[in-house]
Parts: sequence; structure tokens; C-alpha cells
Amino acid sequence: MRLPANAAEFRTWMRRFDSANLGFLVRMKETGAAAGMVNLNTIVRGRYQGASLGYAAFAPSAGQGYMTEAVGLALHHAFTELRLHRLEADIQPENEASRGLVRRLGFSYEGLSRGYLYIDGDWRDHERWAISAPQPWTPHPSLPTI
Repeated sequence: MRLPANAAEFRTWMRRFDSANLGFLVRMKETGAAAGMVNLNTIVRGRYQGASLGYAAFAPSAGQGYMTEAVGLALHHAFTELRLHRLEADIQPENEASRGLVRRLGFSYEGLSRGYLYIDGDWRDHERWAISAPQPWTPHPSLPTI
């Protein structure tokens, strides 16, 4: 994923969000400067009650813990306010920082998806990591009762 590099690109990036795709700008508490972004993509209701999680740190703030805190807050929002049951994060196998982040937050490794996403001119393998809502969980009204 190429991150927005200026205000115009950021506005274009923001236009992709709607009720099924939510985006959050991560800002540093101390300065208010942008530190990264977290996305809840392809929110599916009904029997699934889940979404795909995406996140990225902006280079100046990488490795400082902002994304662990931000993704943790996004998980809380997803499981309590949105009442999702499951989130998946798909990570390129060589991305050690991202794998460490999901491990810290309690995600479980579920397997390898070969040629999963087209990035930088090639189909890239991704590891599938997932987490379910902590129990007790209050279902969303769209969850079927039978």
C-alpha cells in the first residue's frame, strides 16, 4: 500500500470510506501530528460479523508504539461499538514489525494465502492472522438468531 504523501492524496484516500470501510487517522497525543492510519475494511454483517484490518505507520513515527496503541483502540471500537465478532489482518511474511504488532494484541496465525494481494507489480503472499471478540460479546442486531 502506498500511503498518501500530501493533502490532495490524503483527501483521495479518505473518499474510499463508507459504512462498510472505516478509516481512522492516528495522531500523536503530544503534538497532534499524523502518525499513521488504521482501516476496518469490508465490514460484513449477517452470520460473519467481521472485517479486514489494515494499518500503516508513517515513517517518522514507525517503531514508537503508536500503532500498537491505535490498533488496540480500533479493536476495542470494532468489538464494542460496531459489535463485530472477528477481525483478520493479512501480512506479508517478511513484515516482522507487523507480525509483532498483531502478536502483541492477541491475534492468532491461521495460515498462508499465496498470491493474495497485488502490490508493487506482483501478487504477494500474505499470512492470515485473526482475533475474535472477547467474551462475553453482545451480538449486532443483524446476526441471525437461528
